[in-house]
Amino acid sequence: MLYRLEVANKSHIKDVIGDDLSQKITSYFNITVDKIATHKVYKIKTDLELSETQLNMIQNEFTDPVIEISSFNKMQNEDFDYTVIIGFKPGVTDNVARSSQFAIADILSKKLQDFQVFTEIIYFFRASGLTMDNIKQIAYDLIANDLIQNIRIYKTSDYFREESDNYVPEIKLSHEPGFAYIDIRISDVELMEISKNRVLSLSLEELKAIQQYYNDKNVQAERNRYGLKSIPTDVELECLAQTWSEHCKHKIFNAKIEYFDKKGESQVVDSLFSSYIKRSTDELREDCDYLVSVFHDNAGVIRFNNNFNLVYKVETHNTPSALDPYGGAMTGIVGVNRDPAGTGLGSDLLINVWGYCFADPDYKETLPEGILHPRRIRDGVHQGVIEGGNQSGIPYGRGWELFDNRYLGKPMVFCGTVGLLPVLINKNKGHIKEIKPGYKIVMVGGRIGKDGIHGATFSSEELHEESPTQAVQIGDPITQKMMTDFLSEARRQSLYAAITDNGAGGLSSSVGEMAQMSGGCKMDLSLAPLKYEGLDPWEILISEAQERMTLAVPPESI
Repeated sequence: MLYRLEVANKSHIKDVIGDDLSQKITSYFNITVDKIATHKVYKIKTDLELSETQLNMIQNEFTDPVIEISSFNKMQNEDFDYTVIIGFKPGVTDNVARSSQFAIADILSKKLQDFQVFTEIIYFFRASGLTMDNIKQIAYDLIANDLIQNIRIYKTSDYFREESDNYVPEIKLSHEPGFAYIDIRISDVELMEISKNRVLSLSLEELKAIQQYYNDKNVQAERNRYGLKSIPTDVELECLAQTWSEHCKHKIFNAKIEYFDKKGESQVVDSLFSSYIKRSTDELREDCDYLVSVFHDNAGVIRFNNNFNLVYKVETHNTPSALDPYGGAMTGIVGVNRDPAGTGLGSDLLINVWGYCFADPDYKETLPEGILHPRRIRDGVHQGVIEGGNQSGIPYGRGWELFDNRYLGKPMVFCGTVGLLPVLINKNKGHIKEIKPGYKIVMVGGRIGKDGIHGATFSSEELHEESPTQAVQIGDPITQKMMTDFLSEARRQSLYAAITDNGAGGLSSSVGEMAQMSGGCKMDLSLAPLKYEGLDPWEILISEAQERMTLAVPPESI
């Protein structure tokens, strides 16, 4: 059964979203729109047959009786010329739908898995002289992002002529989930083709190194002991690629760089990171007794007073913000929240900071194919950063912006978070992690989906027309807020011994990092909670999420 609830403002209530969009349309396109009305739609898919009483309970909970009206039928309160419906594509995180699913299960005292919820926003346009081409331009260049959203456009008369609106963005499985072996005993050209098609972002030199490893007779003999072929599985290859990505390995910062100075003399820098960034701190360490933990954990730790340390981390989220400014930047801010939350035994999050580098918001020249307008990127990024922080319960403190047209192809979006970490937690040092063999791997937070796959490897690429939809992982700040509250209580009771985040690389990264402390691990991916069925093992392993953490838990605390 599919139930469709539509919610709109009462006629005398100002439509803030519609009015704001009208102003943006005039500012962006010099088009005047007489009126825009917006409606929210909740589509509830369930095997249960809901009674009229149950439907009324849902309707009452989802409708503010002071300012809103709602109906399980299509609603129209005025004559409009065009209708645009925006919803998320299959597999893309829909935070409102997720919260609504929880709410409906609670309202009806049913199981969460009894319901699927999909949300849409309907935009009704009225304007003399407005053409279908105008509407398409507004929909695709301003309202929605067709990389992650479905866009349906109608003449309003045609929209209401249809009896129902049963569309839901369901994932269609192209194959049965499972793993596959990848034969890398192939030519250089074919190796590069694998890297391109799988978005591995590996160079030929790196691919040849992997090829050489699997050709080693000792490696092959060891694999044979465990019933593995001499060539890698897709799980192994994807794991290697994300671990070796620029995002995770920082290959440029750690590379040996040869160059000629102004005098024409040859110079070598063995790692910019070690030679300059890290070295300067190392040289000052003896004079800076407040440095507690630097270049060691997910974020830096400095002494604040006898009871608390401060934890601080800033990182960039450039490519996702170029693809989907709002979702990408929200992912950036809630993503960097996790770093102080995953430092030591986990800090309490205090404040967010930010910085942006964009092209001119008033850019007038023709944009390259696939590049969003700088103003749209700027507006979406700032909204994502602010809302991501606010919905997580973390206020933003300060930030800066820089405009230069050289950032047209790829903006820079810096997000940072400050946390507070107790010096001692039940007699344990707050900044120390310790994992012993036998501890359990526990994942907490959001479920695993296709969004966020190849986030690490894709960040190493230039933007191009085939940029993958699933690389954009939209942060879920509400789930993250519930998770951090839970973790704060678990930390107070010392129920876990170590914590880290499921950012770039997902479980492969978080479990891989922590397993170094215990000499390895065994992980059963079939036990991982999923958003939906149909994910291959390699997808479960590397899919990242900003509201997901991994813990090492003593067996007695499980």
